[in-house]
Amino acid sequence: MLILFILGRRKILEKKRHGLFYLLLSLVLFLAACSGGNEASNTEGEDNVTQETKEGGTLVYGRGADSVSLDPINVTDGESIRITHNVFETLLEYDHNLELQPKLATEWESSEDGLTWTFQLREGVKFHDGTDFNAEAVVFNWERWMDPENPYHVGEFPYYPFLYGGFKGDENHLIESVTATGEHELEIVLKRKTAPFLSYLAISMFGIASPAAIEEYGTALNENPVGTGPFMFEEWSRNNSIMLTKNPDYWMEGKPYLDQVIYRVIPDNSARLTALQAGEIDIIDGMNTSDLPIVEESEQLELIKRPSFNISYLAFNMEKEPFDDVRVRKAINMAINKEEIVGAFYNGLADVATNPIPPSLWGFDESIEGYEYDVEAAKELLTEAGYEDGFKTTIYAMSNPRPYLPEPMKIAEAVQADLAEVGIEAEIITMEWATYLDDTSNGAHDMAFYGWTGVMADPDNFLYPNLSQTNITKPAQNIAFYDSDEFTALITEARETIDQEKRIELYQQAQQLFHEDAPWVMLAYTTPPLAQADYVEGYEAHPMSNDLLTDVYLTN
Repeated sequence: MLILFILGRRKILEKKRHGLFYLLLSLVLFLAACSGGNEASNTEGEDNVTQETKEGGTLVYGRGADSVSLDPINVTDGESIRITHNVFETLLEYDHNLELQPKLATEWESSEDGLTWTFQLREGVKFHDGTDFNAEAVVFNWERWMDPENPYHVGEFPYYPFLYGGFKGDENHLIESVTATGEHELEIVLKRKTAPFLSYLAISMFGIASPAAIEEYGTALNENPVGTGPFMFEEWSRNNSIMLTKNPDYWMEGKPYLDQVIYRVIPDNSARLTALQAGEIDIIDGMNTSDLPIVEESEQLELIKRPSFNISYLAFNMEKEPFDDVRVRKAINMAINKEEIVGAFYNGLADVATNPIPPSLWGFDESIEGYEYDVEAAKELLTEAGYEDGFKTTIYAMSNPRPYLPEPMKIAEAVQADLAEVGIEAEIITMEWATYLDDTSNGAHDMAFYGWTGVMADPDNFLYPNLSQTNITKPAQNIAFYDSDEFTALITEARETIDQEKRIELYQQAQQLFHEDAPWVMLAYTTPPLAQADYVEGYEAHPMSNDLLTDVYLTN
């Protein structure tokens, strides 16, 4: 496989060398056509690229870290979702404007009381193993997700209880029943009204897997994913690469165009850019912002800016002293020069954050002002809390770049220097991504850098997983272990309220309480930069980072 890959890259380089020849040849043919007396003008642009010229080729996608799992219900990290979103499909999906669209469900309606939802499912769809997608397959998946007694309910399934109030048998479980009412008709009955319910169905974690594959692979589904998506899983070399191949029976006629997609792990940002420049990879995600001019000035590369839909923060472990004291948390908020950090490491592609939801999302409270950088005020608070001479602590920082944290180690060092000014001696601890997620979710950290890219266009997605007291059970998504009855009550009421104006009011109250309790140091809202070779067409960066490659093709 490696030999074939190298030969493929050599062919690309050979085509680049002969590019001038083909350009001149195209010019001659164009002039000949113009002199042939055909008065019809070319106004179709992209339509002149035929299906045949779009088809074929291997796209190599460079990224900073490997996936953790390829079983969508068992993942929360972006590097896993990047793969699963192209292998599995959900009932609904978000388009690039963050509007809900049909996917495996084509139509839906609810009862007057908002509790019973009926979905018409797409016909003629097959899983990658050749079995049929139908309503029974969806029910099979749902039973696996929600029922701890189900033999295939193996793993944490972290997102299910976030959204559905626990599992089957739990007091607050939202789902009454999931039933196949026809071969391609599904009925879901809720126990209570839930405003963002349709949004839940578009989250990548709820990609529909082949029941036959679940039965065959069991816990090994995470390394043998089988969905209905445009690409099929081929192979996984841990911490190196994942290969997907074209689904020849994909329900969307004529797509995808690519024969293969290889996701290649290159942890260092600069090394990844060098590989792009050398033609070894075609797209990179994650860049040092200081390298943006290199891309902008290159005739062979194109800069892409992912629409901002994320937050980055430093979480306190509130189960540990002295971070159980709000005065210490506020002091650290004031001790960190966030303006300087954003100016130094984001190159104009970020704004200092104030709230735990991004400003592009409805419900954002513009009235909240972040903690000002004030070393003397920070020292006074530390003295008041009994830490006049400061204290020793640790900061966890991931070793690989994230969309919300492009240079984690450098940013950690800047925070370390700021804390030293108020007497806090912080040791930086780093590790590879999967271990980082495991350690922080189990509370090993004192403080830890983290972030979140939204997977649905609702404040619920940012607040409930990351800050609800229902998510502090280890392994926890709420890594601050922020255990506030009042905050959780507000966001729970907002989830169960249909009126959007009332929801906005509740979410803004929650943001005010978050600001007062200071479980995090808010850092930045970022516009993550990517880069691609100029021969890549059809790639569009999704705000949620779950980029589908269905429409991508190569022109070289």
